[in-house]
Amino acid sequence: MPLYRDAAIVLRTHKLGEADRIVTLLTRGRGKVRVVAKGVRRTKSKFGARLEPGMVVDVQCYEGRSLDTVTQAEGLASYGEAISHDYDAWTAANAMLETADQLTGGHEPAMQQFVLLAGALAALASGVHTPRMVLDSYLLRALAIAGWAASFHDCARCGAQGPHRAFNVAVGGAVCPACRPSGSAAPAAETLALLGALMSGDWADADASLPRHRTEASGLVAAYLQWHLERSVRSLGYLG
Repeated sequence: MPLYRDAAIVLRTHKLGEADRIVTLLTRGRGKVRVVAKGVRRTKSKFGARLEPGMVVDVQCYEGRSLDTVTQAEGLASYGEAISHDYDAWTAANAMLETADQLTGGHEPAMQQFVLLAGALAALASGVHTPRMVLDSYLLRALAIAGWAASFHDCARCGAQGPHRAFNVAVGGAVCPACRPSGSAAPAAETLALLGALMSGDWADADASLPRHRTEASGLVAAYLQWHLERSVRSLGYLG
């Protein structure tokens, strides 16, 4: 059976038998794969701790008929300790992992999603920005990579130059008065500016935003995410 080696982020795990685990990985070169990690639940396992959700690892696997099997795992980055000390960061990390799992398909190339997620986890661990803003920035960019880029300035329907004050998740973001469907939200101009900064990575502007605009922006991001995933991200419900 052919061996392969790749950088990967552990998205989730679940038990298999008495000592094994099935581990879902987002790899740099092979997309999302599910692998068996044999014996990792034993206390003497050599790499069990390296295959926990959120770990960035270099894995060696051999291909199987239905599931691949991990034979080696070396840590590339460990953000767990820094993230676990902050409840908001820990919850945001779980929401990122859950979203990445839903946005990526099995064995489909996903290098951009891998790089984005690795960077977002590093940002959470650094503590430079608030966890919720790091999460919102990640969610907006991950959706954009998946083909659902939101507009926060020009009209998402007709392209009319903005800024526009209405926002509609089904249409794709900001909408002009002519295109505005009934029931559209009317966020503050500062909220839409914050969302644009989070999408583009303009952290100077994002960090200068007010708490009320951050709260409003997070609500819009969550609604936009749920609309396109067509299901909720459970971890978002635990964020303060």
